[in-house]
Amino acid sequence: MTHDRNTTLLAAALSAAEHGWPVHPLRPNGKRPALHGENACTGRGTCADGHVKWEQRATSDRARIERCWAAGPFNVGIATGPAGLVVVDLDMPKDKGSSDTPSGVTTFAALCERAGQAVPTTRTVRTARGGQHLYFLAPDGVRLHNTQNALGPNIDTRAWGGYVVAPGSITPDGAYGVTTDAPVVPLPAWLLAALAPAHAPQPARLAVPRCGNRLADAVLERETQAVAAAQEGGRNTQLLSSARAVGRFVAWGDLPRHVVEEAFQGAGEAAGLKPHECRSTIRSALNWSIRTARLRETA
Repeated sequence: MTHDRNTTLLAAALSAAEHGWPVHPLRPNGKRPALHGENACTGRGTCADGHVKWEQRATSDRARIERCWAAGPFNVGIATGPAGLVVVDLDMPKDKGSSDTPSGVTTFAALCERAGQAVPTTRTVRTARGGQHLYFLAPDGVRLHNTQNALGPNIDTRAWGGYVVAPGSITPDGAYGVTTDAPVVPLPAWLLAALAPAHAPQPARLAVPRCGNRLADAVLERETQAVAAAQEGGRNTQLLSSARAVGRFVAWGDLPRHVVEEAFQGAGEAAGLKPHECRSTIRSALNWSIRTARLRETA
């Protein structure tokens, strides 16, 4: 039985990959990634140069998929951003005892009616709890991120930074399966207008202290400006990446740690992150960089 289930889930993973959609393993019978999180990262193997998240490890390579799903009956996640997808998740109300809260399907139909549009015909997957996933091609030139209830109650979207459970996966609530096997159509313009982030004014350039090493000072300025300009949905990831990029200069003695911490704290807060979020991310990033920095002559 276990072998048969492995075969079924492998087929589901390969089917998604054949569409060009990178996949990653989810916990057996669950919806959470089966790959280790940053707190449990050993810094070895794939993560030798820093923790690699599931979104970066998702793959459409057949050999890698076969090796992974031979190891266990993993459910299948589709990394929507790398797949070039925007998936509209129409959920059922979490409180089964409430009859007043409309389902995401009902709310989305009303949203389409108000916009004077028909409910789009595109690839549709029934979720384990009776909701729907509507698949759309992501628009060119716009990097959309996940949203929660932005379009209405019980309507979420998955794009960069998100994933959906692929059809063929099974949870205690039921199975995921394709109900409309139609081509994936482009995200309608009216939906894009509702989801696209408003154009924010360019942030003022931060005053970054200089410590006398031209390269280190230039990298610190570049990375703090990148953090300050980051948009919602990618701010903490940018802060982590940028602080790690500068951390080697702290390890080499080119930049004092407290100067770097203060610079990134200001940049993170300028981007809209909460102070405690900034402190935690900066501390984690610098600790990792200092611990793993190579000698200068080999870097």
